[in-house]
Amino acid sequence: MSAESVNRSELSQRIDKALEELRPFLRSDGGDIRVVDVKEDLTVEVELQGACAHCAQAAMTMRAGVEEAVRRAVPEVTKVVAVNMPASAKT
Repeated sequence: MSAESVNRSELSQRIDKALEELRPFLRSDGGDIRVVDVKEDLTVEVELQGACAHCAQAAMTMRAGVEEAVRRAVPEVTKVVAVNMPASAKT
């Protein structure tokens, strides 16, 4: 399924809703998140902001928090990636 066959406005709203549920947790640690893009293959690109952008736990936050929440709310999404993931968190 491509982004073309999905209502992009509705898809974006569902992604934003999923992220909105996570924001209080991220903000309590001095961070935040924003959607950068939704690619044709339904990969969601996000940017970790504030403390989250430099946190050693960023990979865990992405896997166990962000990706899980987005994919639960929007099963059409193929993956969620942070465009600014710290290099040390990718290993």
